Amino acid sequence: MNRRVIGIGETVLDILFKNDQPQKAVPGGSTYNSIVSLGRAGVPCAMVTDVGGDHIGDMICRFLEENGVSAAYVCRHEQAKSHITLAFLDENNDAQYIFYKDHRAASLEGPMPEFTKDDVVLFGSFFAINPAIRSVVSRLLHEAKAAGAWLYYDINFRKTHIADLPEVMSNIEENMRLADIVRGSIEDFGYLYGLSDGKAIYERVRPFCRTLILTDGAKDIRLFNADETETFEVQAIETVSTVGAGDNFNAGYIYAMLQGVQDPCGRIAMAQRWSQDVCRQIGNNISDELVKSLSQ
Repeated sequence: MNRRVIGIGETVLDILFKNDQPQKAVPGGSTYNSIVSLGRAGVPCAMVTDVGGDHIGDMICRFLEENGVSAAYVCRHEQAKSHITLAFLDENNDAQYIFYKDHRAASLEGPMPEFTKDDVVLFGSFFAINPAIRSVVSRLLHEAKAAGAWLYYDINFRKTHIADLPEVMSNIEENMRLADIVRGSIEDFGYLYGLSDGKAIYERVRPFCRTLILTDGAKDIRLFNADETETFEVQAIETVSTVGAGDNFNAGYIYAMLQGVQDPCGRIAMAQRWSQDVCRQIGNNISDELVKSLSQ
């Protein structure tokens, strides 16, 4: 597989708790989780992000490289501390998050990728709309689009940023305009537009991007494309943790596309397979068992 996936997003150290007791600490971040899983599956990947010059930053960079992901575009801030996220799993193994980060201190300096028409660019979360680094992120996305790269935008908008909406809404909509495909949850669009009806959501997104994947937790997945809507049932499974579920849905969808799967049903099926694999364990990335099965 020669096509490269470039992730643009934040990185953190995720500390996962169950019954108020720490269970595991792993490098994470929405786009980061997707890219690491793709790297584990043998896809050439690189990550554009920033980290501190501390031990956590070392862990984040080392984890990328151990999983086949280039850290050449990771910006290290030698005098800064890396970000931390606490994820508390409830009785349904869904996570409630507490974030320890300062988005205003984010910066992207140093080497940046040169895009080609064969590249896939995955981007999203607040990192992709953060005013502190918007000029750099916007330039990268426009360069990727001009080069003919394929862009996948995961909105992943958190409730904690609702107060920022007046400042960042134009960035969100520019991202949708640049993307070839947008993925968002019912929750995302509730925060952004106050909408919960799928058709109404698509009418808001359609002027920017004609292809939308709309997810709703354990409920049906809907794919909107021009005047067509396809619905895909979500298989019920026993979960250990839902941390990274959406991130690996994105990764699985991109993996199927890179494997030449044209049928939307096949792509969504692979996306669900990756998402469900992560939900069966405490961790942010696909398991060794899934990696082995992909090569068989």
